[in-house]
Amino acid sequence: MEKKSTKIAYGIAMGIIVVLLVIVKVANPDGVVGTAWSLFPPLVAIALALISKEVYSSLFFGCLAGALMVAGFRPWDTVVTLVGPDAGLIGMLSDGWNVGIIIFLVELGIMVDLMNKGGGSAAFGRWAKKSVKSRTGAQLMTMILGVVIFVDDYFNCLTVGSVMRPVTEGHKISRAKLAYLIDATAAPVCMLIPVSSWGAAVSSYVTDNVVEAGYSPIQLFTSQIPYNYYCILTLVMIIVISVLNLDYGPMLTHEYNAQVKDDLFTTEHRPFAGADDYEEGHGKSSVLDLILPIIVLIVLCVGGMVWTGGFFDGASFLDAFADCDASLGLPLGGMVALAFTFIYFWLRRSISFEKSFESVPKGFIQMVSPVLVLTFAWTLKSMTDNLGSSDFVKNLLADSGNLQNFLPAIIFIVACVIAFATGTSWGTLGIMIPIVTSVFDPSTQWHLMSIGLAAACAGGVCGDHCSPISDTTIMASAGAHCYHLNHVQTQLPYAITVVCVSFVGFIIAPFIGAWYISLAIEVALMIGVLLVIRLVVNKQHPGILKEMAEADKALYQK
Repeated sequence: MEKKSTKIAYGIAMGIIVVLLVIVKVANPDGVVGTAWSLFPPLVAIALALISKEVYSSLFFGCLAGALMVAGFRPWDTVVTLVGPDAGLIGMLSDGWNVGIIIFLVELGIMVDLMNKGGGSAAFGRWAKKSVKSRTGAQLMTMILGVVIFVDDYFNCLTVGSVMRPVTEGHKISRAKLAYLIDATAAPVCMLIPVSSWGAAVSSYVTDNVVEAGYSPIQLFTSQIPYNYYCILTLVMIIVISVLNLDYGPMLTHEYNAQVKDDLFTTEHRPFAGADDYEEGHGKSSVLDLILPIIVLIVLCVGGMVWTGGFFDGASFLDAFADCDASLGLPLGGMVALAFTFIYFWLRRSISFEKSFESVPKGFIQMVSPVLVLTFAWTLKSMTDNLGSSDFVKNLLADSGNLQNFLPAIIFIVACVIAFATGTSWGTLGIMIPIVTSVFDPSTQWHLMSIGLAAACAGGVCGDHCSPISDTTIMASAGAHCYHLNHVQTQLPYAITVVCVSFVGFIIAPFIGAWYISLAIEVALMIGVLLVIRLVVNKQHPGILKEMAEADKALYQK
């Protein structure tokens, strides 16, 4: 927050927030639980983050506003609520799920540093430089890797980031673009795969009336896949912009600086400074030094997740995934994979015993920033939950009247807004899915229920994808080693483009019987919109595009 104008805007925003809090106190003497004011704290955090470009203070003030409202504006109770073991910071850091995710983050941080010290990252970079001949290839490789690692979005973000950073760096792809590619192939891919932590989460929210009608939760999840336009079109968009080398909005500036000025970051913020100085190790490193630990990690994490779901006690693979506990399965798999990685590099004599353990504190340090942001984000979500945001949304959608064919489009927008404001797609799904399954009758309205569920899932992913306080957005920034708010600002226009096209799909799908017809219309519309955007960008920025083309040509003529 260096500029005077930014400081003034921040001060004005803080003043408005204080005035609004006073209004809330005076106008709602009986409290604000279950009202529209329940979404006020996350909106405070989002507004301040976008104004100040600083995420820590923004999240803190959002949490503080929430604590004030939960505590009825009593000063000491506000402090207790903010810090305490119920809805506050202590409570979030003593929650088993949250601690499991933090442990998994630290394990991945240590593994990434080990693979760096062992020369795996450098070896993969050398291989990719020979094998991947273009920026298009590097971007598509990032997407393919994201699709392959479909198990869990947290795992996806950090794994794809660690593997693809040296590749994209060699092709002068900005860290903001890499963060977008990671984020766009994390949750959107997981939401399209039944055998993923997201499939398990959605299945767990399905209400009993669906089962009583003769359908399993997994059947309902599978039925929504061809209608999940936001997730599908996000992947279509990646392919199109990669093939056309199309960028627009703030991303164009980042890509211009990366290609022409050899600046991958654009801004002065370097939250992961020094973490990309790839080392060669003691011996001759190979691609296997990166690929093998990653494969072992994937296998063990999948094994850990299905173990928590009872797979080794006789449950089927799909049922085990539906009942899995990712916060336990991922750190279990990560711990065994980490032990394997240590032993592997010792046997390879790539790293000495003493040097290998330098990765423990260094890997932890690299994850301090995302852990801190996640802790604030979890606390903010807790405040929002305590203010009854779910009750507010349920009441909002209680009476659909004769608008049932248009309800999927409404559900999509509402889910987008909730996920954006709260920063949690799973929390949004927990609110929206029971509403969808109660609004539609599975016996007579299976088609509409499938589209409605797809709208809820797509909206949850979309809002979470765009939100600066989302955990998966934070993970994508961490995986790409990108300043978090740079990632948020650059990907927002891309996400909004997909939102607009998806909204059209949720309007027309209930009136079209065959899913493949509405999907074909959506894909064609998405490609058409991007081609129009390309024409506009070419007309508005001919000089910039010419410089980028020349820099690109010079890079591959070396």
